[in-house]
Amino acid sequence: MSRLALSTATLSRAGGRDANEDAAAHRDGCWVLADGLGGHAGGEVAARLAVDQVLGALAGAPLPTGEALAQAIADAHHAIQDHQDRDPRLERMRTTLVVLVSDGERALWAHVGDSRLYHFRGGRLRFQTADHSVPQALARAGEIRPDEIRFHEDRNRLLRTLGNEGEARPTVSATPEPLEPGDAFLLCTDGFWEYVTEGEMEVLLAKSASADDWLAALAARLLARAEPDHDNYTATAVFVA
Repeated sequence: MSRLALSTATLSRAGGRDANEDAAAHRDGCWVLADGLGGHAGGEVAARLAVDQVLGALAGAPLPTGEALAQAIADAHHAIQDHQDRDPRLERMRTTLVVLVSDGERALWAHVGDSRLYHFRGGRLRFQTADHSVPQALARAGEIRPDEIRFHEDRNRLLRTLGNEGEARPTVSATPEPLEPGDAFLLCTDGFWEYVTEGEMEVLLAKSASADDWLAALAARLLARAEPDHDNYTATAVFVA
């Protein structure tokens, strides 16, 4: 199988907040996005540490195994913990993380927290990550519907983040996914997916000729709905051709 071309668009905005504690970057077949938590600039530090650590470990390297991807995330987790130990002002900093890696033939992904990855094929949603959150656990138990996660009163209660005590425990895709022309990926923070439904992602994808077009349309839909004090929002769109 010949390698496919992957094009990327990214946006990251403060929204209705004073500061943006999200971070996102991509390079050489690795896309990383994080949503920092903890206030007092701690979230910003945690998110940037996580993104830089994972990008440095995986960008430009051969497609990793699931174990190697999990180890890169664990190393980012430990780097945040080390920073917490050195600076008590940052002891509460945490971050979510979502990672996509590809060699142009296959893709692998992983996440911690409620930043999501969506994979579309043939214009339809093929897969989305499951949040490490209280509402997601309630949905899995059948106590609420999956569509009730978006505005659940406990939506901000996360069960896993980088920077917590203990180990990182990322969820890693079981096997690499072979890519097909027309595939698309969306990595985004909860401040983004809260205001754009999966059905709307599909509709706007069908109308978009590029990753930039799609991301602009998604962001416009978000801003038409968001409250004035809405959260930071960050997203990366990847098109496969």
